[in-house]
Amino acid sequence: MDKPKQERTSLRVVVVGAGLGGCATALALHHHGHEVVSVLDKVREFQRLGDSLGLGENAYRLLARWGCNIKEIQEIGNQSPTMNIRRWHDGKILAEQPLMDMAGYIGHRGDYHDIFLKWVRERGIPIRMGCEVVAYDDSDPSPSLTLASGEVLTADVIVACDGIKSLARHLVLGARDDPVSSGYACFRAYFEPSEEMKADPRRNAFLKQDSVNFWIGPDLHVVQNTLRGGREFNWILTHKDDGDVPESWFQPGDMEEVRRLVSDIDPAIREAIMSTEKCLDWKICYRNPLPTWVSPNAHRIVLLGDSCHAHLPTSAQGASQACESAGVLAVCLSLVDGQNVKIATRAYEKLRFPRTRVSQTHGEDLRDRWHNILKNTHEGAKIDPEMVKIKNRPLYAFDAEHDALDRWNEVATTVSHELARGTIRPLTY
Repeated sequence: MDKPKQERTSLRVVVVGAGLGGCATALALHHHGHEVVSVLDKVREFQRLGDSLGLGENAYRLLARWGCNIKEIQEIGNQSPTMNIRRWHDGKILAEQPLMDMAGYIGHRGDYHDIFLKWVRERGIPIRMGCEVVAYDDSDPSPSLTLASGEVLTADVIVACDGIKSLARHLVLGARDDPVSSGYACFRAYFEPSEEMKADPRRNAFLKQDSVNFWIGPDLHVVQNTLRGGREFNWILTHKDDGDVPESWFQPGDMEEVRRLVSDIDPAIREAIMSTEKCLDWKICYRNPLPTWVSPNAHRIVLLGDSCHAHLPTSAQGASQACESAGVLAVCLSLVDGQNVKIATRAYEKLRFPRTRVSQTHGEDLRDRWHNILKNTHEGAKIDPEMVKIKNRPLYAFDAEHDALDRWNEVATTVSHELARGTIRPLTY
């Protein structure tokens, strides 16, 4: 099938949320000739939030195409070429893989975010801080949003990239969708090791150079990420948890509980974790796949990133999939005129939903394999390395923008028929 010719239709777009997904959306839209009126964020100042984050080759390919200097990210990330997956109690290496089999150049989310923000500003795209959205109006041909200040902004399309608590989710779904506990939580810590820690042989085994290791055990695992030559150290402990704590990056963690959970872990990492002064407690909540990502009336308010396809940490693809979605939305909008935006937005969700489900289930599968592989096994049992390896590599050959172009005629025809009938088939049918 011949690729459709891309019409350079320029649409006015407002992006809600200036995180990684929102920045990627602004970059993709700008690259494809659209006018990004502004990128809005409710916070008044960005802080260095979160901890380890990496991108896959599927995201780097798009960012480079959009004119971003990806070396700026690669230089700040983990330079280790490999990662090790280890047995919980003694650190025996069960599998060794190239780091890019998970995600490359893992760095601090805040540092990644700073570079994404810089790329957006370099293109003259306004980033407006302290702008909290309190209402949406799903009108055709000009949807609008209202800020807490009372200001009303209109555009041809509004893209909500402001996370799993996005107000736009309620508009799109027509109801609230409260989170459901996944049954797991993460204790997380990211800090600069002291000189005392670096000199302590009980705690410095993984501080001498960039490295990434995983310790897996029954119903729990630990991730260790050391970067910048040992100047920064991160650990994440995922464990069973049925606590009812709101989703938050800022919930203080209980270090006594952490010490209890890691009391029998490999001694090479045990003291580095147990001596940590403080950590955060992040409850991993689950949301069922959404039946739609697009507003029901005008079809001009769209969800993207965590607001519609949040990933588990074990997927290592959350930010990469947001980049893919940004590219596909921008391509689709470039293939229609202003009167047919609804065909583009509905095609976007149909193109992206199956792909994000594959990526999401990769994370679920990995967590379950890691948490069950050592159950009911004896000390000398041989573990097949393939049973514990991270299997993201097949995701990387995919080019989301090329896929959108290749399948546009077929998907756009399907959407047109559905719109003519007045019935949009749910994504989760």
